[in-house]
Amino acid sequence: MPDRMRRKGFTLIELLVVIAIIGVLVGILLPAVQAAREAGRRMSCSNNIKQVGLALHNYHSAYKKLPMHIGGTFHPSDNTNYTGTNRFRATNRFTLGYLVGLTPFMEQQALWEKISHPYAFDVDGKTPISPPWPAMGPSPTESTYGPWQVEIPTLRCPSDPGTGPPALGRTNYAACYGDSSDWVETGYWRWDENRGRWISDAMQANRANGSCRGVFIPRRFSAFKDITDGLAHTIAVGEIATDLGDNDVRTTPHLFTGWNPGVHNNPRSCQPDRDSNRPRFWSSSFTNVGPEKYRRGYSWADGAPLSSGFNTTLPPNSEVCLGADSSSGGHAPVSSQHPGGAHVLLSDGAVIFFSDSIEAGNSTSPVVTSSNAGRPSPYGLWGALGTRASNEVIDEQL
Repeated sequence: MPDRMRRKGFTLIELLVVIAIIGVLVGILLPAVQAAREAGRRMSCSNNIKQVGLALHNYHSAYKKLPMHIGGTFHPSDNTNYTGTNRFRATNRFTLGYLVGLTPFMEQQALWEKISHPYAFDVDGKTPISPPWPAMGPSPTESTYGPWQVEIPTLRCPSDPGTGPPALGRTNYAACYGDSSDWVETGYWRWDENRGRWISDAMQANRANGSCRGVFIPRRFSAFKDITDGLAHTIAVGEIATDLGDNDVRTTPHLFTGWNPGVHNNPRSCQPDRDSNRPRFWSSSFTNVGPEKYRRGYSWADGAPLSSGFNTTLPPNSEVCLGADSSSGGHAPVSSQHPGGAHVLLSDGAVIFFSDSIEAGNSTSPVVTSSNAGRPSPYGLWGALGTRASNEVIDEQL
């Protein structure tokens, strides 16, 4: 056959070589593309937490104080969560987090109007109901109250894929309440079993003064003037990962660990229940994690440590270890879906990405309580950054 009549094309071997080269190039480029995407998400996440910081400063400029964490409305003698036709009697039982007050400073004025006035619609926001929910809403875990279901874009880190039920509106940014686990879930108020009501007395004030050493003081207003360690050396807000239903130790809480002995005596009390082969997850034999609707970051409106709080007793991405049920205190560290650490917002508005390996002192040391109040944080640089007025000198470049 003449040469001009022959077909031109790749041989099988040449085609396989081309495919192999393409495969190698994809294998080389794909991690780089994924890394670039994560870098973009991380930058967006950093910007979001910076927006929270800006909202905090604008709130402080307007009111000369920071929003209360674990506050709201309540009847002193009533601890009932009213729903149905009794919803007009509902209060949030003094359990709202700091983010509720920040909503009008995060371009969420319309949401704030719904919360701060009686709300006469079903969870869909369209169907009228009577009687309405009262101003400031019911318990932040009430799933039939529409405003608590809202996902606020500023409060979500793009690297966190968590979405949908059983969570309400999620948050990736939590308030710092210091370097202790003692009384951080109640602060300056306590439930008096004998009198059947919430009270604030000298005994509880002494407890809270000793252990609630962070920027946000549970059930009490604080201000920048209280941060005598310096705004640039004190953490205000930290990043937290939200739960994905995968038994992750950072987001699925270890419950009923106990107090003394327990979480107060040793922040690492829960560590033995981690899976030895996959330490990021609880052991398959451990099941004491409580109802699925109570997980890390599941309600931006809830002030409970599990939902929107953290302490600096354990380094970033450590396990969540609570003394009692899902509303109790304990150890709830910062965490993230970013490799190797998490973002924090300092009180001056600066955002820093802290590594999991930050110097964190002795993680098995007992926490600071009212009985040993005033001592330096036992949790190294990380613990010192969590306290607002402990006179600890931080001479490292952050």
